[in-house]
Amino acid sequence: MNPTTAPGLSFGPGLLGFIVVAAIGFALFFLIKSMNKQMTKIEVPHEREQPAIPVREA
Repeated sequence: MNPTTAPGLSFGPGLLGFIVVAAIGFALFFLIKSMNKQMTKIEVPHEREQPAIPVREA
């Protein structure tokens, strides 16, 4: 019998897999936090504040 297919033996990603997934999660958290800070700095002009574009008739 192959030892990898023996009953009771199971292999998983282990500690290294957990560390990689946790690092990606932390990176995503800080990326989203930074993106939200940058989005709050954007000033969008309202429609009333924009100058009207003159329409020329042909």
